[in-house]
Amino acid sequence: MDSYSHCEALVRTADKDRFLAGLFAPAERRRHLFALYAFNIEIARVREAARTPMAGEIRLQWWRDALGETGRGEVRANPVADALLDTITACKLPTEPLLDLIEARSFDLYDDPMPSLDALYGYVRKTSSVLIELAAMILAGPDPMARGLAGPAGIGSGLARLLQAFPAHAAQGRLYLPREVLDRHGVDVADIGARRSTPQLRAALADLRARARLELEQTAEARAVLPPPAFPAFLAVALARPLLDRLEAHADDPFTPVEVPQWRRQWALWRAARKFRA
Repeated sequence: MDSYSHCEALVRTADKDRFLAGLFAPAERRRHLFALYAFNIEIARVREAARTPMAGEIRLQWWRDALGETGRGEVRANPVADALLDTITACKLPTEPLLDLIEARSFDLYDDPMPSLDALYGYVRKTSSVLIELAAMILAGPDPMARGLAGPAGIGSGLARLLQAFPAHAAQGRLYLPREVLDRHGVDVADIGARRSTPQLRAALADLRARARLELEQTAEARAVLPPPAFPAFLAVALARPLLDRLEAHADDPFTPVEVPQWRRQWALWRAARKFRA
């Protein structure tokens, strides 16, 4: 199995939604999309792979070094790094956003609370918006419209995913809800640790769902200016609204995991693809 095939298999298994969205891209571009998405998977799961924050930091530093030293044999021996470095060269991608993504993910290694809305928005920009922006570059080259649209698209979908992960994060003692929002709604953090569904907590979660929807509305309004070749980079964003709807329907029990069935997600992707092509 070559490096690109490894990346495709990894994305198919670990990020089915982006894998299916990638199938709408031209065949000659897909392998580069899957290399980017495989890199994201590797960075996102560093906490789970590392036993301690220090071990996680070492793994993240390895990726920083890999992006800066493209010729080392040990780097090229890693199939995801090999495919990503080839993609960077072939598609003329900047490495700074990838380094920013790595830096943002260092937050995952610790159990510190998210301090503010600005910090949360910065986190989702660097971990979600950047993927959309770079995927659009792979498909359509640098484009100011795609870059501008990637911001709210990534924030809206990134917030939705974090809200979906709230039960798992709460069980692990991780808190991505900004203290600023919790304080505004009078949430006692101890209630989250005790898995108590209080009116204050539900209000804070509703606040963040509303913010995610606002970002997605901006994305929908600006879709007409998106260059057609870039649309597969934005397809997975269409899954955020159904997810937010499902979270809303189960708002009284925020500690129970919520999932949109796979067939509904595939249907949403297909419908979004038709709209983009219309």
